Amino acid sequence: MEAYLNQLEEAKKRDHRKLGRELDLFSFHDESPAIPFFHPRGMIIYNELIRYWRAEHEQEGYEEIRTPMILRDELWKQSGHYAHYKDHMYFTQLGETQFAIKPMNCPGSTLVYRNAQRSYRDLPLRLAELGLVHRHELSGVLHGLFRVKAFTIDDAHIFCYGDQIETEISGVIRLILRMYRTFGFNEVAISLSTRPKESMGADAIWQQAIQGLEAALKHNKIDYHVNEGGGAFYGPKIDFEVTDSIGRDWQCGTIQLDFMMPERFGLEYVGVDGKMHRPVMVHRAVFGSVERFYGVLVEHYGGAFPLWLAPVQVKLATISEKQAEGASAVHEQLKAAGIRSEADIRSEKINYKIREAETKKIPYVGVIGAKELETNSVALRARGGKDLGQVKIDALIEKLKEEIKNKA
Repeated sequence: MEAYLNQLEEAKKRDHRKLGRELDLFSFHDESPAIPFFHPRGMIIYNELIRYWRAEHEQEGYEEIRTPMILRDELWKQSGHYAHYKDHMYFTQLGETQFAIKPMNCPGSTLVYRNAQRSYRDLPLRLAELGLVHRHELSGVLHGLFRVKAFTIDDAHIFCYGDQIETEISGVIRLILRMYRTFGFNEVAISLSTRPKESMGADAIWQQAIQGLEAALKHNKIDYHVNEGGGAFYGPKIDFEVTDSIGRDWQCGTIQLDFMMPERFGLEYVGVDGKMHRPVMVHRAVFGSVERFYGVLVEHYGGAFPLWLAPVQVKLATISEKQAEGASAVHEQLKAAGIRSEADIRSEKINYKIREAETKKIPYVGVIGAKELETNSVALRARGGKDLGQVKIDALIEKLKEEIKNKA
């Protein structure tokens, strides 16, 4: 009970809505209910997440695409989303034609696949998309960045044939777990979700898809539990639940194996035998929703982001106005090295400047006085009040660049 109450107290301090305001990261406004407005500092974190995501996916052989946000409603009827998801969709009419604002990215990927004739030599085809989707959510379930009406899914759709399923899913599992470790999520619970009541397709196809996911999990010696009836309406899935720094669990990544959508959209490839065959479609996301993952990170770190994600990485604080010019020159040096810094040259007391940097959770403060100007150095302090002593500017730049590169 004591541990639980402590967790509740800590969760209040880490509430991402509170920290979002205090750190000037994002806000919400009645003019667009339940859709976040990201501020300049908040966008730095957002863009760093995307930059990291792109680098990892490029390394794994994904090709990035972008599909329209508005598509004819016939497409959603063909995919099955209209029958199973229309109450959560937004619609608009242009002239005589009815359109839907996409709640998911997968139908767009099928159109990209279908745009050219594919051969078994083209597979697996890994199409990644940072797709903005809109979903009509009831006001009672909305909650900061955790449940919003518009968000970006870090989607990818892998088109492959039967013999490639296990290898592709194993690759996605490894990618997801590796990326989570970067953020300090070392405890990850994995579940296999089976056919829900509201679904489409024959039982035999569902069993084939479930067996494909099970095979990959067993091949990678991964412990998992079965979540009966928790799959998507078009296929079973593997869900990833991370444990944050205060012991709370968050469902983030997912892998879904889909035999239905390739059938519905008539997707084909030319096999080794020269005949046409149906590919299999793997839907997967690492963050799930970028906005929700962002909110989880705010609370996981308590707003004290690691150096590579921090909006301001080092604050230069002058002891007096006499060091203003020198501090500005150091700021330019750091900026040229790709380090995000601020020069605080106000005529405030140095202790006030340091306290303010701590409040803003800036990783490093470099104090500059007369002595530091003479020796081309700073008196460096790490977040939390740790005094690191005098550090030469060149050494400071190397230290910060190394820490950023390693995503320490």
